[in-house]
Amino acid sequence: MTKIKICGITVLKDALAAIDAGADMLGFNFYAKSPRYLRPDACREITVVLRKDFPQITLVGVFVNAPVAEIRSILETAQLHLAQLHGDETPEMLAELGSLAFKAIRLPSSVSVRDSAIESVFDPSAFIRYSVKESVFNPALLVDAAVKGVYGGSGVVADWSTAAQLARMIPLLLAGGLTPENVAEALEQVQPWGVDVASGVEASPGVKDPAKMKKFVEQVHSKK
Repeated sequence: MTKIKICGITVLKDALAAIDAGADMLGFNFYAKSPRYLRPDACREITVVLRKDFPQITLVGVFVNAPVAEIRSILETAQLHLAQLHGDETPEMLAELGSLAFKAIRLPSSVSVRDSAIESVFDPSAFIRYSVKESVFNPALLVDAAVKGVYGGSGVVADWSTAAQLARMIPLLLAGGLTPENVAEALEQVQPWGVDVASGVEASPGVKDPAKMKKFVEQVHSKK
C-alpha cells in the first residue's frame, strides 16, 4: 500500500484535513526561507493534538543544512518521529541521526544512477539501513526535483525515470511537482514506496486545500 505524505503543514486545521483525506505522514518545515516555515513551538501545539488523537500518523520535520544537535532538539521540542534532511547533508550526518532521519536528494533531469552527477550524492549503502519489516514504516530516501536555489516545494516535477531505478533498490518517497492530476501516472511509472506532496494540494503557499488533498489521496488509492 503506497504511503502518502502531505508536507508543509502550518496549522492544525490543515493537519486534520490532511488526515481526514487519508494521509499517512505529515511534514512540518523548519527551513526559515520556506513559505511553509513553522516555529518548533508552534509545531508542538499541533503535534500534541495529533499524537493524542491520531497516534498512527507519522510526523516528519523537514530540515535544510541544520546541525545534528539542532535537529535532535527540534525533533524533541516539536514531538516529531522523523527528520527529513532536505539540504546538502552528508552521509555522516545521516548516520549520526540513524533511524531518526532519511535523506532527500534533488535530481537533475535525465541522469542515471550510474552517472557521476548522482553518484556524488547517492551511495546505496549509505541509505539502505532498514530491514524489510522496518521499511514498511519509514522511507530510506526521498527524491525531489533539482531547482537552483530551492530546497523543495518548487512544484517542479522530478525525474521519474531515475526515480524508478532507485525505487527498485530502496523504499523511495517520491516528491517533486506531484498533483492530483499527475500522481496516478507517477505511481505507474515509478512504483515508489510512497508519495510526498506540498504545493500540489495548496490553495496558496502554506495553506492546504481540503478538496485537492482528498482528490490526491483518491488518485493514489485508485492505483492500489
